[in-house]
Amino acid sequence: MDRRTFIARGIVTGAGLATAVMGTPALAQARKTLRFGIGPLLPSPEDTKKAYMPLFAHLAKELGVDFELVATTDWAGMAVAMGSGQLDLAWMGPWGYIIANNATGCQAVATVKYDEKPTYLGVIIARPDVKVAKFPDDTKGMTISFADVGSTSGWLIPSYYAKEVWKIDPRTFWTYTEGATHAANEISVSAGQVDLATDFDRNRNAMIASGKVKEDANKIVWTSDPLPNDAIVLPANAPAGMGDQVRKILTAITVDQAKALLPNRYTGFVAATHASYDMIEKAGLALGKIKAKA
Repeated sequence: MDRRTFIARGIVTGAGLATAVMGTPALAQARKTLRFGIGPLLPSPEDTKKAYMPLFAHLAKELGVDFELVATTDWAGMAVAMGSGQLDLAWMGPWGYIIANNATGCQAVATVKYDEKPTYLGVIIARPDVKVAKFPDDTKGMTISFADVGSTSGWLIPSYYAKEVWKIDPRTFWTYTEGATHAANEISVSAGQVDLATDFDRNRNAMIASGKVKEDANKIVWTSDPLPNDAIVLPANAPAGMGDQVRKILTAITVDQAKALLPNRYTGFVAATHASYDMIEKAGLALGKIKAKA
């Protein structure tokens, strides 16, 4: 499903979420089906929907509503969909959330935990035979694949480091391409199609665990500072009570429950606010990709 297809399919606003859960019986019956969205966490939208359906089914059951779950093929598409009011709730990457928040004021209410931490790591992987004693110096001129521009670890963070830390232009320092999915980046490096690619630790772990790539088919040559994990996001016009309700349901999920509701190594949620994603917002501002709020 491309971004245009996703956006073209019915419009459901945050107001629909409010009436479905908190309105009168007549209104609740009229808007009882909520539109949930999730980004490309696994190689295909079908894989993603299958893996995360139990969580959204649990959330809908606790809210007392029916739901539809749509998975996008890129993170930027998820940000556009949330930003244009077509979702009642979304699992968003940190950068996609910041893009949508900057445009519309949507709010994070929870952050997912991975191995009991609300953080993850961006990585750059390389072919096993690539010799890198000092990064990025030893990789100049190599081919590199960045992920789509809506990806936190796959585009925003390495672009930020390139500008502010490494003091390089990635488009001239490397033989540069962008726009790939994280799964495609893992496969491209493992197959020797490119020298380097961006990814994040959770995706690499999942692809190794599922057998889609072998652990020794590539290696990590750079790791970011800890980044805030993915956000559960509600539209700006969702009532405050709805955010509190969703937050309460998600943070009540125990480690044992998470084993049935979430993919391997995801262990639940912690409460979040917009401030939880300050470092991502600052990176976006530094790159000129979002505007400072008045």
